[in-house]
Amino acid sequence: MHTAPAPLVDRFGRVHTDLRVSLTDRCNLRCTYCMPAEGLAWLPRAEVLTDEEIVRLVRVGVERLGIGSVRLTGGEPLLRRGLPGLVARLTALGVELSLTTNGIGLARMAGELRAAGLRRVNVSLDTLRRERYQEITRRDRIADVFAGLAAAREAGLAPVKINTVPVRGVNDEELLDLVGFAAAHGYLIRFIESMPLDAQGAWDRSAMITADELLGVLGSRWELVPVAREPLAAGRGTPPAEEWRIAGTDTVVGVIASVTRPFCGTCDRVRLTADGQLRNCLFATEESDLRALLRGGAGDAEIERAWRGAIGRKGPGHEINSAGFRRPERPMSAIGG
Repeated sequence: MHTAPAPLVDRFGRVHTDLRVSLTDRCNLRCTYCMPAEGLAWLPRAEVLTDEEIVRLVRVGVERLGIGSVRLTGGEPLLRRGLPGLVARLTALGVELSLTTNGIGLARMAGELRAAGLRRVNVSLDTLRRERYQEITRRDRIADVFAGLAAAREAGLAPVKINTVPVRGVNDEELLDLVGFAAAHGYLIRFIESMPLDAQGAWDRSAMITADELLGVLGSRWELVPVAREPLAAGRGTPPAEEWRIAGTDTVVGVIASVTRPFCGTCDRVRLTADGQLRNCLFATEESDLRALLRGGAGDAEIERAWRGAIGRKGPGHEINSAGFRRPERPMSAIGG
């Protein structure tokens, strides 16, 4: 008889069932809030986990640790060669599979990814204006993003979510337009407070638009009705996004207030970097090297022990708002979203 795995629990009682897997640290954009114009020193190919290694680690997570959902991230995950094949292999493990992307290349791949078993997609989009998009990303590719969003919707990747980071002096006067765009096309939109995860270390708290400010802007045009935060699957707590419905419509707006309303107390996430390092928090200052175990011939039980040990050392929260906060050495593009 099959025995359910013991849950992956930290010392604060949080059960971890959501795994974020970075497929690559490479990206085809150079967003000003993420990296310098010349890009970063990418990982050598030999240091990046192979498909076999990713599948094995996810299998250990599912069979031995109770992982139930996997989100593929980057860098830009669509740059990973053979991605549909990897998606099919991960889907076969029985996980709920989703992906976060910048949307470039999605028009070409959406149908194939859906056929391989991908269920949902989040697309990063901070502006609707071509010139501004080019300023932010240093690339003239917004038409590809719009095409990718439409292709994802047509392929049945539902819901299609737009992730937007509002920044003062950059896109703050577009917030209402972005909600209108999402509503008109049947997408969900989530605004995410900016976080100190850029490679340059240039994050400026004063430029961050807080959840309260954002809701004030949206509330100036629409009546916002709070949506009850439904629990996720058994043992998984609640989703990080707070949601509001625009009264009289089906339009729902989500807000992830990682800085001003941190949800660390119900966090169910664990992260695997493209080079096989396990991180128990987005802002972790230490990592556990699962790649070394894999390539050193470790058995599943040894990998499980390392994984549980890493989660056992997880702290109570990211401490962004404390005097002792330390930025992680890796930027977001190297950690995975």
